[in-house]
Amino acid sequence: MKNPIDDRPFRFYDNRQKYLAFVNTCNEKWKVAERATQELSHIRPQPPSLRLFDAGVGDGTVLAHLMRAMHRRYPTIPFYIVGKEISLEDIRLTLEKLPDRFVEHPASVIILTNLYYAEAPWLMPNDVAKSAALNWIEVGLRGNSSQEFGEQLHDLDDQLVDGWQVKASEKSGNPMYVRPSVLVMFRDDHRFLLDDVIPRRSQAAGGDYDLVVASQPWRARMSAEFKVRHVLAPLARSLRAGGRLLTVQSYGEDPGLELIRKIWPDENPFQVRRQELLKTLKTHLGRAAQNYNLNAGSDDKALLRYRMHTLPTEIGRTIGTSTLFAAWNAAIYVGQIEDERLEPVISSGEYLDATADVLHEHNGIWFNDESFVISRKRDN
Repeated sequence: MKNPIDDRPFRFYDNRQKYLAFVNTCNEKWKVAERATQELSHIRPQPPSLRLFDAGVGDGTVLAHLMRAMHRRYPTIPFYIVGKEISLEDIRLTLEKLPDRFVEHPASVIILTNLYYAEAPWLMPNDVAKSAALNWIEVGLRGNSSQEFGEQLHDLDDQLVDGWQVKASEKSGNPMYVRPSVLVMFRDDHRFLLDDVIPRRSQAAGGDYDLVVASQPWRARMSAEFKVRHVLAPLARSLRAGGRLLTVQSYGEDPGLELIRKIWPDENPFQVRRQELLKTLKTHLGRAAQNYNLNAGSDDKALLRYRMHTLPTEIGRTIGTSTLFAAWNAAIYVGQIEDERLEPVISSGEYLDATADVLHEHNGIWFNDESFVISRKRDN
């Protein structure tokens, strides 16, 4: 009997091994965090808090970097931070990075949720039945040290396993939550100060974000209409007046894509550029588009380059196998190549020669992302 899973549509980002190897060998997260930090100079937080939405927390690296930058710029302003993430493993990795954030900036409310992009900014499912079944977890952290906070966050694991179960969409293969869940965390000794910041299950969270960061929030091959309808439009609507949405997606035209094309010459995974996304968003928003600034910007400002980490001596006449594997993994991860297409290539071994050629030619391997900002116009 054929396994029904074999008929399930392909979902690239479910491959944890490729993801973790990529994150730990390339500096994309740091580059995205640097770019997001630049947006802090353009926002004007309003009482009672600075409001940030991370539209795809991943392993929490970008969020941790950005929170440090936020504290440096706004050391006394309370933070209201929401992170969307459907992966249980990524939620665990993110929680590991939070204890010291609560020490440095105690006036923080940090919320993690598995809700969809059209729901997560408001911490409420769109469906009435799902709203009634919302799994709301509130944690007031006790103590004043990162060790104490870390222990309490670790003790949440059973609740996370229950709340972050997923199933695959029969239509797209994308993971979907089984149980809509919201995890609200703050320091209990700051509960009084944060009373107007802590969200309540019975009250709509309201969006109104000063900054939204959406780094790689979709699969590259999805259409502009899909990306706008399910991601960009809801996130744009969650901005407060003066709020800014920074989006980052893969761009190509780099040694990573060159390596992919040595094996698959006609491969073109990055077809929907920022200009098309913004044009589609303008159409989708209709008359409301006049409330936003939708500027694609020049390539000089929009493109971000990040690299795979290598030591100065690694790219020599011969290259170590581990370096070849890491570079190949990064290229196929960014290019989103399906496993069934990889099997014959890996069996033949030709990918190792192709990877070595690219590394020698460019003295390493690097990749391009493109970024763009959607801002909501101020009332005055």
